[in-house]
Amino acid sequence: VCPLPAITGSDEEDDSDSSTKPIRSEKKKSPASLFQTGGDPPKEKKSKKKAPAKAADSEEETPETPQKNSNRKGKGKKSKKVKDERPPSPVIEVDNLEEFVLRPAPQAVTIKCRVTRDKKGMDRGLYPTYYLHLDNDKKVFLLAGRKRKKSKTSNYLISIDPTDLSRGGENFIGKLRSNLMGTKFTVFDNGANPDRANADWSNVRQELSAVVYETNVLGFKGPRKMTVIIPGMNSDNERVPIRPRNDNDGLLMRWQNRNMDNVIELHNKAPVWNDETQSYVLNFHGRVTHASVKNFQIVHSSDPDYIVMQFGRVADDAFTMDYNYPLCAVQAFAIALSSFDGKLACE
Repeated sequence: VCPLPAITGSDEEDDSDSSTKPIRSEKKKSPASLFQTGGDPPKEKKSKKKAPAKAADSEEETPETPQKNSNRKGKGKKSKKVKDERPPSPVIEVDNLEEFVLRPAPQAVTIKCRVTRDKKGMDRGLYPTYYLHLDNDKKVFLLAGRKRKKSKTSNYLISIDPTDLSRGGENFIGKLRSNLMGTKFTVFDNGANPDRANADWSNVRQELSAVVYETNVLGFKGPRKMTVIIPGMNSDNERVPIRPRNDNDGLLMRWQNRNMDNVIELHNKAPVWNDETQSYVLNFHGRVTHASVKNFQIVHSSDPDYIVMQFGRVADDAFTMDYNYPLCAVQAFAIALSSFDGKLACE
């Protein structure tokens, strides 16, 4: 049991955040430029064609955010009201599931999802299955994840089929693997291990993300500190492929050695202590209703107002997970799965 009040969804933070507002209007960079690393430097093509539209989109998006959030400190009783208040996902076409879950979110569109944890049945208590659906009327299934048994480190398989979570199956789309300590995680797609590379390395798995949890003075019992490392984007807004040939060349090693070419570092937004509720609060704009140490928002330090991803509890075994460009569903879902891991769990 966490001795400290955990992080709640709240509107309280709006005031404390006002200090960052002027900075935003000063630079007003389009979010896309925060993540661009690779590819050709000439940006004329981009600004000529795409930037004006993006700017307009993001302007429009802002008014939508200050959602009325009366569910402070997770008053979960009036579930009907909460349901109406949680803004649903925009209409999103998922024609080819495999392609969709690996494709970055469209710019200026927040993809709103729901994660459910199923603990029922044999050994589900120890190895729950997690399901990701779009949070809209159709509740479109996107991904399922489950921890592998008999694995030395935490190892989660991610599949595009809710019933087939096998490593060898054709529905296997990615995996999340931790270090022995359970504090660092790497997310891979479904490519081959470098040992089984073909001549041009084109079949080798890509690293999609890495997550580092830092202990603070309270261990993991206070607000967690997360660093998320992702590949940068090229000038066509596509992910730069990171295909390590050995263990010394992955996202984590590059980040540790500060070799940040084509690599982007993100952090969780620090929650603010609220004396009135005696808890740490973050503004989730109505999308999170229950206090939990697992609730988090991921941002780029150059623009803390642009939420790359947010995750938080809405019921005992239900969570909302929203992600924006440049993340794809597999990256966001794997980052969310890392927060459930046993060594970090403190409920």
